[in-house]
Amino acid sequence: MFHKKLKTKSVIIGKRKRVNKTEDDLRDCFVDLFDINNPHTSGKAPNKIFEFDKKHKIIITGLNINYLLLGHDVVINDLEEIDIREDGPHLFIKGKQKQTI
Repeated sequence: MFHKKLKTKSVIIGKRKRVNKTEDDLRDCFVDLFDINNPHTSGKAPNKIFEFDKKHKIIITGLNINYLLLGHDVVINDLEEIDIREDGPHLFIKGKQKQTI
């Protein structure tokens, strides 16, 4: 079981393309950490990359998020820290976020 609490400014969360199309509803996914906001517009490489195999669901609680329709990824900006916990086929994400107006 994976569990980490990390300092970061923003994250991008997304799924990988399915390699084995015979599996039902499980997908590989990633959580990329950045030291800037809106990393999808910068072309900058992530500071850390976490990859998870065969996940059914990512559950994000208590954070303001942006869903990027073009890339199907989720961006979370203005973070102070992120808490990522893997529990079986689920990934739980929460954290501390600066209040923005």
